[in-house]
Amino acid sequence: MNSWLSPAKINLFLHITSQRDDGYHELQTAFQFLDYCDTLSFELTAESDVQLLTAIDGVKHDDNLIVRAAKALQQYAGINKGALITLEKHLPMGGGLGGGSSNAATTLVALNQLWQCSLSNDELAQIGLALGADVPIFVYGYAAWAEGVGEELTLISPDEPWYVVIAPNCHVSTAEIFSSSELTRDCKSMTIAGFLSGEGRNVCEDVVIKHYPAVAEALDWLAQYAKPRMTGTGACVFADFKSQEEAQQVMDSLPSDWQAFIAKGCNKSPLYK
Repeated sequence: MNSWLSPAKINLFLHITSQRDDGYHELQTAFQFLDYCDTLSFELTAESDVQLLTAIDGVKHDDNLIVRAAKALQQYAGINKGALITLEKHLPMGGGLGGGSSNAATTLVALNQLWQCSLSNDELAQIGLALGADVPIFVYGYAAWAEGVGEELTLISPDEPWYVVIAPNCHVSTAEIFSSSELTRDCKSMTIAGFLSGEGRNVCEDVVIKHYPAVAEALDWLAQYAKPRMTGTGACVFADFKSQEEAQQVMDSLPSDWQAFIAKGCNKSPLYK
C-alpha cells in the first residue's frame, strides 16, 4: 500500500463580508497547515470499484468525501482502475481543522499519481471545489489568503509558530453557524498586509461560544497563556507559541480530561513534503 499524509488546517482569522443570493457567504480568511495529519493508504485494483475499508461513525460509505473524491476523479479522467483505501484517523471530526476536505484532497493528489491520470493541480482543485470549498487549498498545498467562498486563493507566508490545539468535547455544525441570525455578515474588506500586521478575528466565535460552553471554556483557559482563537466554525481552538518547549509547558497544564495536541505551523503542506 502507498501511504499519504492528510494534514489539518487552521483559519488564522475568518471574516464574512456579505451573503450572496444563493445563500453562500463571501468571506476572507487565511489558511495555514499543521504537521498533524491523518494518513491515507491506497492499494490499486484492476477493477473500477472504490472501497474505503475504514468505517467512520455516522458517515455512510458512499457519502464519505474520500470515496466521492476517488469516484469524481475516475469520472473526470475516464479511469477504469479502482482502489482499496484505508484511513488512519487522527483529526477530530467537526473541529474546524478541515479533516474531510483534507482527506478528499489527498485522495485526489494520490490517485492522480497512482492511476497515472496526469491532471494538473488546477484540474484537481476544480474537481475538489465541487466536493467542498476548502478542498482546493489542500490540493495546492500552500498557506493562502482566501476570498469568495474560499476558492480565490493568494499564496502567503505567515510565521510558522508552534500551536497548542484544544478539541472541545462537542461537534459544531457548520451549517448551523452559517445560518445563524447572530452571525456578523458585514465585515469590512481587509488587506493581506493588514492581516499580516495583526488585524482580523474569527467572527464565528461570538455565535459558537453562546451555544457551545465547552468552546468558551477552552478559549478562556488558553487565554491564560496566549491570545486564543477558534478555527473555522469550531470547535477546535488554538494559540501560538515561539517554541515547542513553551507549547509543551501549556500542554502539561491541560485539564486531564481534555483532548489537545501540539503542532507546528507549515506554509507548505506535509502532503507534499
